[in-house]
Amino acid sequence: MTIRKALVGAGVTALLGSTSLPAMAQDMAAPAAEPEASDIIVTGRAGAGDRRKVETSYAVTTLSNDVIRSRAPSSVTETLKSVPGFWVEASGGEGSGNVRARGIPVDGFGSINLLEDGLPVQHDPALGYLNADQAFRLDESIDHIEVVRGGPSSVFYSNAPGGVVNYITRKPGDALSGNGRILYGPTADLYRFDGWVGTPIADGWTLGIGGFYRNEQGVRDPGYTGNKGGQIRADIAKTFDKGSISFSYKRLADNAIFYTGIPLTKDSDGDIVGLPGFDPHYDTTASRSTAFMTLRSANGPLRFNNTDGTRIRLNQYSAMADWEFAEGWKLSNKARYRDSNTVRNGVYPSSVSTAASFLNSNRASLLAAFPGATAVQLRYVDTGEAFDVANQNGNGDVFINQARPVTVDESEFLDDLRLAHQFDLAGRHDFALGFYYAHIKESFGRYSASTLQDVSGNSRLLDLFAVDASGKVVGALTQNGVIRYGSEFANGSGTQDTFALYASDEWQITDQFRIDGGVRWEKVKTEGSQEGSRTVNLGDATTLADDQVLTGNGVFTPFDRSFDKLGWTLGADWQFMPNAGAFARYTSAFRLPSVGSFITSATAVPRTQGIEMWEAGLKYASPVVTLYATAFLTDFDAYSIGNFVFAPPPATGVIQQTVYTDTRAYGVEFEGTVRPAPWFDFTLQATVQDPTFRNLRYNENSGGTLVPRDYSGNQLLRVPKLALRATPAVTLLDGRFRAQMDVEYYSKRYADAANTQKLPSYTVLNASARFNLTDRITLWAYGDNLTNAIGLTEGNPRAGELTSGQANDQLFIGRPILGRNLRFAVDFAF
Repeated sequence: MTIRKALVGAGVTALLGSTSLPAMAQDMAAPAAEPEASDIIVTGRAGAGDRRKVETSYAVTTLSNDVIRSRAPSSVTETLKSVPGFWVEASGGEGSGNVRARGIPVDGFGSINLLEDGLPVQHDPALGYLNADQAFRLDESIDHIEVVRGGPSSVFYSNAPGGVVNYITRKPGDALSGNGRILYGPTADLYRFDGWVGTPIADGWTLGIGGFYRNEQGVRDPGYTGNKGGQIRADIAKTFDKGSISFSYKRLADNAIFYTGIPLTKDSDGDIVGLPGFDPHYDTTASRSTAFMTLRSANGPLRFNNTDGTRIRLNQYSAMADWEFAEGWKLSNKARYRDSNTVRNGVYPSSVSTAASFLNSNRASLLAAFPGATAVQLRYVDTGEAFDVANQNGNGDVFINQARPVTVDESEFLDDLRLAHQFDLAGRHDFALGFYYAHIKESFGRYSASTLQDVSGNSRLLDLFAVDASGKVVGALTQNGVIRYGSEFANGSGTQDTFALYASDEWQITDQFRIDGGVRWEKVKTEGSQEGSRTVNLGDATTLADDQVLTGNGVFTPFDRSFDKLGWTLGADWQFMPNAGAFARYTSAFRLPSVGSFITSATAVPRTQGIEMWEAGLKYASPVVTLYATAFLTDFDAYSIGNFVFAPPPATGVIQQTVYTDTRAYGVEFEGTVRPAPWFDFTLQATVQDPTFRNLRYNENSGGTLVPRDYSGNQLLRVPKLALRATPAVTLLDGRFRAQMDVEYYSKRYADAANTQKLPSYTVLNASARFNLTDRITLWAYGDNLTNAIGLTEGNPRAGELTSGQANDQLFIGRPILGRNLRFAVDFAF
């Protein structure tokens, strides 16, 4: 396979200088539709030959640079909203999103993996408090995205039972070319610049440099700059007659605010609405009041800086090579080393209540703690003014939150070596053999302090005082707005080594029929230690806030665990027409425990996640119609629950154990585009599924009484039965103008396994318009959530995800999507 052919398949033909029109201008003149049947897919396979998208025996979604630019997604997670079968929650901001693939009921990025040029962005994309999207940013260095849903992803990549997302970078051509983008958002006070330039340098070598920088207050305004920073990437590469080699360096220095849940209520019709004094579209629990806090601990003061948000400092080095050393033989190796420091600061709401209720629940204990006190009062920390219990901020409500700083230092080395060979034996074989190795080192620290705040758009800290008959303060529940210092503690570190062997064969039996198979054996060995905790009283007699402070006890519990598993896949493809076919596949996938499973609980007994997947699909691609439909069924056997049982005699009482139950999701994924006229196209992406718990039975401890619960058949947490995105678009003025609208619909979901807290269905309208001012300058306008819909993506996980403690509350916490957001951009190409 020649390098030029590979570049054409990757969709970067324009960069080869075949026409006089700049590359980006060509992209912008094209409609934002799915690639044609000739596109070459490089993700989810390891053969020496090429494979067109319409010929694959698994489900693939491809997102071209033009499709990405037409929506200008604000986060990595946002880019995945166009992928059928993925339930995406991007309401938390630029990092820390949730993706659930084909009903696999795990949060974060535990069901998929993110790749950059075929190698994981982070070996385990779902380490505790360190999702892969926190350490990866999308910019103009990315040429296009390939998403494999299910299929053979778990054979070729670790930690990818539900799929992989491969971000493929731009490659320079044989002439200087580049592009830049200036993005301005008046809603969020956003200023951002993206750029990329590629050029040949000397003796066949090329150089590409790209990156971004942005400064943004945030759609939910915290009163300070929520998002700030950027990244730079440099690639140097050389193409030989029989191969290629490349080296790259990436530096990411970025801070992104993490949006947590907000207070909500219901109107007389039962619809979810915001509270007086707190805008559900634009307000956040973060504020200037909690931006800088000095928190007490057993080891001295701890500075909490919430303006850091998720602060990532990352250096990444990659080296990749391909060598066709003989006819039909190809050797490739991809290696990456990365080192990162992440500080994840956030204010997490634990509960919300009326101030009157809060006072009633704390009055007796506070008066008892301070003799001489006759009453309790709420006062603001910053001004000392009294809190109006009946109607402060128009609501008279208060928060209990968690100011939580988390620090994760992580470094890793990854290497993926593959040998591929094409040969003839009762048909054509495209065989590959690979070895993957990863070494991970991680340290983790966590501290929390419970805070008391009012419910307002500029949430302020409150103190609860005990006062005597004259109104003099004689004691306090809080101190500077903190109810309890050291409400959480964690300290651990460890290493992990992963070894994997995999093999695959694509057996072309006839011109129309092919069988694909693959197998992967993987072993994880992890060791380290976790510090235990103790509770101390810091000794301030004027407050109860420092009486029960969790801190380290100096006793480290070691862990040394190993896990291994064999997975495999078998698929068949029938290409009954050059641009149409059908496929079927079975995959036995898995996900092994990692160092993150033990770093906060050295004695944990995690279970290897086992996933069985069946899928079958139809595919058709032509210049007028592109259709892909895939039916799937996913069985998952590792949903963990805390179950209570009576202790066996002679012991008495109740003990807790962890049990694992099964889930099942089956449905149909659909994506298609019709182009009935040169000026109009319509794209539909949809998932219809039935995601359920199969045998969710356990005992709940209620005051020593074991209450049996049976949630079998209930809908999985937060996954809708119907999710769709419909995109009508018009392209006018010989391609110079294009406008499109995205209509997103998500059916009802539930925040708990009991299906008692309903997250209502919602519809979102987004739109964008492009105008090519010249061949080199293009103007863009974007509008997100134009109708200001309150679309809840989750409830309050801290209220319980088995049976929600706020299910029937009139006043509750949830996390909705961001409010209406307008942005404008100018693109330059040369």
